[in-house]
Amino acid sequence: MRSTLLILAAGMGSRYGGMKQVDPFGPSGETITDYSIYDALHAGFERFVFVISPKMEEDFKTSYVKKFPSHLEVDYVIQSIDDLPDGFSLPADRVKPWGTAHAVLMAKDAINEPFAVINADDYYGRKSYKIMQHFLALVSKTGVGHYCMVGFELQKTVSEHGSVARGICQVDEQGYLAGITERTKIFLKDGGIVHENEDGSVHPLDPMSTVSMNLFGFTPDFFHHIEENFKGFLKENNDKPKAELYIPYVVDNLIKAGTSKMSVLQTPESWFGVTYQDDKPKVLAAIRKLVDDGTYPESLWE
Repeated sequence: MRSTLLILAAGMGSRYGGMKQVDPFGPSGETITDYSIYDALHAGFERFVFVISPKMEEDFKTSYVKKFPSHLEVDYVIQSIDDLPDGFSLPADRVKPWGTAHAVLMAKDAINEPFAVINADDYYGRKSYKIMQHFLALVSKTGVGHYCMVGFELQKTVSEHGSVARGICQVDEQGYLAGITERTKIFLKDGGIVHENEDGSVHPLDPMSTVSMNLFGFTPDFFHHIEENFKGFLKENNDKPKAELYIPYVVDNLIKAGTSKMSVLQTPESWFGVTYQDDKPKVLAAIRKLVDDGTYPESLWE
């Protein structure tokens, strides 16, 4: 079965203070994305599609993609904030991208097979990709409307240096996602993990909660669902310059409507990533350890 890895790399990295998608973390200048592709390739993925911003296109074509082996099938699509459904126009004060769901939607004409979605700046681990690839092989035979996500423990995904956004998952007895709540401001406080609502109120979270780290598996019908949800989102939020449409929001709507189901697949891997510059030393050390223990070579692409 042919499967594609869709890599979301168009984020602005405002909290990090730079384009973390291309920041080097490995001993030979590897990015976190390089390790993701390396792991996915060994798990059986055959094709890799990047979602990038317009300002990244020239560098991507002329330098970034050239480091990969010639047999690697790499493509890209552009996430432009003015790429909207018919009947909608870009608000004059809109600068921020429309969110992860819109980023996935940009690939609707580039992907026709089961695919996984990841963030370019998150490390998920090779076993996570093997779990995902196994699911995609099965779902390719069972039809549309059955998706999956690889879930991580909340306590393994927070930052010591500021707040993070996570999708908190509710999982039923059959292992399907019953609901997902996007918490955009989660942080450590007094030895625990809390989230802050828009009204400023602070509430505790279970550190063992399953969270979405945007490692999803879909069949191509999902593009249609995103587009329909995006139209509704624009009608309600077109006057809000910072509003974003997240993948979990679309998934939650589909589950509540009974249109789709999503298996929650637990991984034994540890997640790490960079939200803030202060997260970088920890990630550098983690990758160095993986190289030292033989998980990765000193140089991935030589």
